Amino acid sequence: MPPIGVGETSGENTSGTWPHKFCLIDCIINYSVVSNYYQQVLALVFAIKEINNNDMVLPNITLGFQIYDNAFNFQMTYKATLDLLSTQHKSVPNYKCGIQNHLVAVTSGIQSDFSVYIADILSAYKIPLVTHFHNDPQDKTSFPSLYQMAPSFAQQCDGIVQLLLHFKWTWVGIFVIDNTVRQRLLQALEPRLLKANICFAFIKTFHKVTFVDRMNNALDRDFPDFLQCMESNANVFIVNGALPVMLRIIQYLQMVPPDSYQGKVWIVTTYWDFIPNNVWKSHDIQVFHCMLSFTIHSNEPVNFRKFLHGINPSWAKEDGFIQGFWETAFNCSLKDASFSKTQCTGEEKLENLPGPLFEMGMTGHSYGIYNAAHGVAHALHSMKESRSKHRSQIAGMKLEPQHLLPFQVTFLHNLGRVLFNDDRKLIAGLDVTNWITFPNQSFVRVKVGSLDPQAPLGEGLKIFSESIIWHPKFNQVLPISTCNEYCHPGFNKKKQESKPFCCYDCIPCPEGRITHCKSCPDYQYANLYRNQCIPKIINYLSYEEPLGIGITLSAIILALISALVLGTFMKHWDTPIVKANNRTLSITLLISLFLCFLCSLLFIGQPTKMTCLLRQTTFGIIFTVSVSSILAKTITVILVFMATKPGSNVRKWVGTMLANAIVLSCTFIQAGICIIWLGTYPPFPDTNTHSLNLSIIMECNEGSTFMFYCVLGYMGLLAVVSFTVAFLARKLPDSFNEAKFITFSMLVFCSVWLCFVPAYLSTKGKQMVVVEIFSILSSSVGLLTCIFFPKCFVILLRPDLNNREKIMIKKSTNL
Repeated sequence: MPPIGVGETSGENTSGTWPHKFCLIDCIINYSVVSNYYQQVLALVFAIKEINNNDMVLPNITLGFQIYDNAFNFQMTYKATLDLLSTQHKSVPNYKCGIQNHLVAVTSGIQSDFSVYIADILSAYKIPLVTHFHNDPQDKTSFPSLYQMAPSFAQQCDGIVQLLLHFKWTWVGIFVIDNTVRQRLLQALEPRLLKANICFAFIKTFHKVTFVDRMNNALDRDFPDFLQCMESNANVFIVNGALPVMLRIIQYLQMVPPDSYQGKVWIVTTYWDFIPNNVWKSHDIQVFHCMLSFTIHSNEPVNFRKFLHGINPSWAKEDGFIQGFWETAFNCSLKDASFSKTQCTGEEKLENLPGPLFEMGMTGHSYGIYNAAHGVAHALHSMKESRSKHRSQIAGMKLEPQHLLPFQVTFLHNLGRVLFNDDRKLIAGLDVTNWITFPNQSFVRVKVGSLDPQAPLGEGLKIFSESIIWHPKFNQVLPISTCNEYCHPGFNKKKQESKPFCCYDCIPCPEGRITHCKSCPDYQYANLYRNQCIPKIINYLSYEEPLGIGITLSAIILALISALVLGTFMKHWDTPIVKANNRTLSITLLISLFLCFLCSLLFIGQPTKMTCLLRQTTFGIIFTVSVSSILAKTITVILVFMATKPGSNVRKWVGTMLANAIVLSCTFIQAGICIIWLGTYPPFPDTNTHSLNLSIIMECNEGSTFMFYCVLGYMGLLAVVSFTVAFLARKLPDSFNEAKFITFSMLVFCSVWLCFVPAYLSTKGKQMVVVEIFSILSSSVGLLTCIFFPKCFVILLRPDLNNREKIMIKKSTNL
């Protein structure tokens, strides 16, 4: 009957399978049986019985066990481990005289440090150590016989990070017990938090206490830092460790105002499953109301509850724990009644105990011990089957622990398949539980989530948020834990100096940007609150809007006026005043002005390919005809005066041919410029999404800005030449001399177009088009009024002045 050494061992073992005393609490608390640990003992007993009753596993072989206790003491841990390797009560390694049963495996408890000490010794003897602690040893290669029956601590760290990300908690505080645990925690957790953009508000390391007389000193030394931690704006605290950390936190919380800790969310690791019952009894656990914890996922074996229902003080004579457990759990005495305790009847029921004292459902750690026993059994069975296949004889052969190595990493029992990874760690999930406390110092743990280790990275956590009960201070609203408030849409983060990257100031986004200062697409713009993009409106001068209607009416009216003037001149074609002002040039100028007024309509409406091609070129050529006609009229006036001088040879140049040649040559030059423009970089319809924040400008892209200004420049040159010539000829003594009127009209023309250039360059969208139309109309009106309105006045209102005699009188007077 090969026994299994189970638990963290103590030399206080009497003969038989059960130890004489069960004590699993350090000297800070009164020595007593930890009742909620007793389920782990029963889980081992249940597993061994289940295996021995199963004919499919280890037939004809019976498993036994011995349980040792180390009382959280390193010396006792070493002593008990040596006891396993020697004759009982004689810590002499390799001395096993008188021992009939052989040790084949050891399972240890939750304290990783103690388990490492045990593994350090057992590895030399190649004895498998099956643990259910979570922290990974620093050097795994030094412990080839170490197997973990619990999810790794790294898996818990992944779960913590995913939990924080799920609730968007990016500002957390951490409590640990000593620098060794701190280093191990930060090594596993810090890289994961930083990768998830989660920051530490603080990391408080409590000084480890060894002796009772140093407790007060440690409390006094750590309390100021703890008080500062509670005043932090972090609302989420992560606690790693079991009893020592919890004791310290509970004692400190009794020393601070309730407002400083109410409304904090506590996240704890699986170690908190092992808080002793007398801690719950003697301290107010309401401070941890609505705490969240990770627990090892458990499956409850069939008949386990039935097995627990059969437990009573006399259920097993070898049970050295039952008396202490029963008296502690039910607060009674199995011997004589005392002043403080009543007599136990033996009829008390485990199911009537509150959760902090004893749970009827198999806990995760008990399930780990259950699996540990089955793991050893299946490893033995696998070894037996392997030898049978090779026709080796088992009878009479001594089983040695090293025969189990390498350990079978996959086995099947009543609850399903149990798997290990390549690092000899159990592949199992974790549950997220919500601790609900009550005024009578009882509590319940409600499962509110789970962590699947085989899910894709970052997707293993499932949380049932609607099942979580938060602290009343939150009003059942999701708690927030950030260094500062989230930046509202339209604001961007700016890191605060000398603070973690989670701390930032919110500064307004530049105009045109929305949430997190992202740019809107080209066809959209940011709304007033900078939280969404709105489609931009189409911007062009249309016929439907008031401005477009007004310009259209103005252009048509001015075109009609020029047509009336033209009709007046045609009607009075043979009158002296019409003849005296070069009838052909006057008609040409009037027709070009009429067309100038109408060509402004090409600038109204949504740009098309045709309108873009005709817009600037038509305007440039027609205006060139107008200005060149004025230049021809001025030159004609000068030549007529020069021809009146005796012996002048200029008379042969006077006539319509010279005037027509000037108009045609000037127009052909402008037409050539326009043809080159259209042949190289022609204008085209385009959309401008950047010039205006709220609008998409539908415009004609000029193609070549240089050619556009060449057209304007050439017209400006003609205008300057015409103004100069007219200014020099303004006092010539010719009848109906137009030079003075041409001078004034050219002054208006040049003033308008000089103002046009800066105004055109400083406007955008439809305003730019309006500026150009206004320049066209106003300069055309200047020419029409200054040159033709005086003549129309004489023709229509003073016909008495429109005769040859008056003309000759005026001419004589000028002479």
